[in-house]
Amino acid sequence: MEQNEVGEFLHKLKAIFCELERLPQPTIAAIDGVALGGGFELSLCCDMRIGGPKTLVGLPETSLGIIPGAGGTQRLTKLIGESRTKALVFTAKRLGPQAALAMGILNDAETLATENVDELGYQRALEWARDILPNGPVAVRMAKKAIDLGGSVDASSGLDVEQLCYAHVIPTEDRMEGLRAFKEKRKPVYTGR
Repeated sequence: MEQNEVGEFLHKLKAIFCELERLPQPTIAAIDGVALGGGFELSLCCDMRIGGPKTLVGLPETSLGIIPGAGGTQRLTKLIGESRTKALVFTAKRLGPQAALAMGILNDAETLATENVDELGYQRALEWARDILPNGPVAVRMAKKAIDLGGSVDASSGLDVEQLCYAHVIPTEDRMEGLRAFKEKRKPVYTGR
């Protein structure tokens, strides 16, 4: 890629990654193999990252004489902190599933290899999705919005964001269904309204 093409490419890539990050529904990255550089940056746009025994993540760009250019320095810092991000970026270190889980990069990981090792992260990600699915869709969207928007402002403003998001669930049919189901000791049937 020529020098004059790099900036345009990164601009387009960042725009695509931001679109993924702004999706209203929860997003889960299943990492069953190598996710280095841009692949890892893509996973950082998701709400959750689930790994398998063969997971390998990192930002090795400094070993190539460049830096992460699709938001990795910013998203990883927000996820694990400045000091840990600097250590990973400056050293170009790659992390396996256990180290990535311990550092807070992965939300969950299947680290014991049995059979079908290539899909264990994907299967675990599906389990997480199945755990989210029965919950009220409007509530999940508003919770994501409250966390995403509130996490980038001071605590007082974050509480205001949370209150605004909560106000969106008050008039919903799903809220009433959830309360009825709780009272009647049954599983709710949500409609997304």
